[in-house]
Amino acid sequence: MNRTNLRNAKRIIIKLGTNTILSNEGINFAKMDRLAYVCASLIQEGKEIVIVSSGAIGVGSKELNEEHYPTTIADQQVASAVGQTILMGHYARFFKYYGVNVGQILLTRDVIDYPQSLQNVQVAMDTLLRRKIVPIINENDAVAVEELNHQTKFGDNDTLSAIVAKMTAADLLVILSDVDGLYDSNPQQNPKARLIDQVNEMTEEIHQMALGKGSEFSTGGMATKLNAAEVILTTNSSLVITSGADPSIIFDILKGETIGTFFHRKGDR
Repeated sequence: MNRTNLRNAKRIIIKLGTNTILSNEGINFAKMDRLAYVCASLIQEGKEIVIVSSGAIGVGSKELNEEHYPTTIADQQVASAVGQTILMGHYARFFKYYGVNVGQILLTRDVIDYPQSLQNVQVAMDTLLRRKIVPIINENDAVAVEELNHQTKFGDNDTLSAIVAKMTAADLLVILSDVDGLYDSNPQQNPKARLIDQVNEMTEEIHQMALGKGSEFSTGGMATKLNAAEVILTTNSSLVITSGADPSIIFDILKGETIGTFFHRKGDR
């Protein structure tokens, strides 16, 4: 498969990183408005859109005047509970302006691990999409835990977005981040760093290209995005990692333009 086939993608997962949602002042309303416009336009074209949104803990932390990402589980749960409410309110408002309803789905790993609850999630997602409602998915950080005998956390929303793409048989996952894609070395340290155009299989060399964590309020980095890519490369889905500076870039991706890093395995599974 090559990029030109992306114009035929019908079910599209859009994952937004914390740094894409937040600015130094708080939620980036201009970007959220643009995202809503893009999604509404794609729905009019017959596309099905699912959003996996980071940012709840970051939004909650800023609302509670925290200077850094909370370090304790309890503080993360508090920030998530506060931030998720605020975040969904803004999503609902901006999407409604363009005539689109949204629905919140909060997931934990145990929901995905059990066949009955997994099926329930899939039915809910299919029903929302059939009614042209955009599911907005996040990890349920307010209740998820990560312990030796009871792990319910995905750990990061990059991995979650790939799992959502897999369980919904999505055609395309777009991860909007604060980087243009996968580079062969750190572009902040090496001005000659080269953007990798396409990846068809994960190798140790590819993993070594991963950069570190982003801002104070983000939990992911290129490493978690490559973990997501590993999931996608076991499916017939495609993945594009690119900058979320302007969500309109999704239009160009669906035109088959060479944007970001394109992941797709050779052959079909």
